[in-house]
Amino acid sequence: MNFRHLICLLSLACAAAHAQQIDKLAWLSGTWTENKDGNVVQETWLGPRGQTMVAANLTTFAQRSSFEFLRIVENSDGLALLASPGGRAPPTVYKLAELSERRVVFENAAHDFPQRVLYWLDAQGALNARIEGQAGGRARGIEWRFTKTAP
Repeated sequence: MNFRHLICLLSLACAAAHAQQIDKLAWLSGTWTENKDGNVVQETWLGPRGQTMVAANLTTFAQRSSFEFLRIVENSDGLALLASPGGRAPPTVYKLAELSERRVVFENAAHDFPQRVLYWLDAQGALNARIEGQAGGRARGIEWRFTKTAP
């Protein structure tokens, strides 16, 4: 085997390893809804396909609504979550901090709030989401518990 073949094989092995990493997030796919005290939060995740997952979040409260576009992408640096509240560009980038079979954590210590974004499936099959970090010099966190629903 010559040097070119070795480099090619190593490149293919690395690409396969990365492609498998985003596939570990297939449990996130689907439409998830939390209806709590008349407030409805719905988040729909598509993928993984290729090296991408995409989502839209629609939150309705007190007859008002807000939205957010989300992406999880995989590149040579690994996985990253890109969040665009209100469709804002450029998105805030959170890098992968933890990945297990039913849990993923993304972090951006330089962001104002949140600095961490977490998703996990609990034993009942509910999707839990949490944002957390420091805001105004105090620890703060917001959590949701979604059930899988039709879009």
